[in-house]
Amino acid sequence: MALTPKEIEALKNRPRIPEWLRLKLPTRSSFSETRNLLNDLNLHTVCESAKCPNHWECWSKGTATFMIAGDRCTRACKFCAVSTAKPMPLELDEPKRVAEATSRLGLKHVVITAVARDDIQDGGAEHFRQTIEAVRAQNPGIIIEILVPDFNSQDEAIANVLTAKPEIFNHNIETVRRLTPSVRSRAMYDRSLEVLAKVRELGGRDIYTKSGIMLGLGETRDEVLETMDDLRKADCDIITMGQYLQPSLKHLPVAEYVKPEIFEEFKQIAEEKGFQHVASGPMVRSSYHADEFSPILGKKVSSAA
Repeated sequence: MALTPKEIEALKNRPRIPEWLRLKLPTRSSFSETRNLLNDLNLHTVCESAKCPNHWECWSKGTATFMIAGDRCTRACKFCAVSTAKPMPLELDEPKRVAEATSRLGLKHVVITAVARDDIQDGGAEHFRQTIEAVRAQNPGIIIEILVPDFNSQDEAIANVLTAKPEIFNHNIETVRRLTPSVRSRAMYDRSLEVLAKVRELGGRDIYTKSGIMLGLGETRDEVLETMDDLRKADCDIITMGQYLQPSLKHLPVAEYVKPEIFEEFKQIAEEKGFQHVASGPMVRSSYHADEFSPILGKKVSSAA
């Protein structure tokens, strides 16, 4: 499809991708094996749907982030490549298929996310609960991390998901307060903080809470620090910070490519502010190398048993 004059102009004005963001694609056979398994079980991944730049690496390592409840989102966030359309009905056997894929891949730490389903009363919370329980039943001892939409901050929905006892409950705040209205669709900065705070209130210390921020959308240093403080006030344990990359010319442009040393500085500051684990770097994404959190989780799970 031909580009419009506006898209051509936007392409000309885009800043050049710096060297530290240029990736060498892996060529291991396990990439195809992972893709074939996902196709065989008819599963969606956020890796593909969101055009994650790391999916070549992750699939080559035999891991993926499962995206449940379909591949059509009811929201239209201006940073996200996932399709916005009327969703299809939930697939009742999907939890079992995710459990089977987790087993075949031999995962010790699995990440499960979903599109926003504002068309469903509970936002898809019950489907999350069923998927978590199916995965744990077929994969005893596995660490389960979920990356959820905001469920419109419904206490009942959050409580229902927590009954399945995921080890990590991740909900991304995505950007700073000032930029939220122009970046996220229907989501609100304070609502995201409410979700994290409610997870802590309802789940206590038996669960890790996690959130992520994209940099390079036009935020200031002080705004990033303010967002860190707001997340800590919500008692958020884990934070991820990565570079925003424009998935297409129809999405928000990159305002700045943040240098690796700035990410390292933010990592040190976040650790000083009390986050238990910090992942900060240009290629960091919410579930990138998520299994690196497992050692601290192992201590917590064993002590809580």
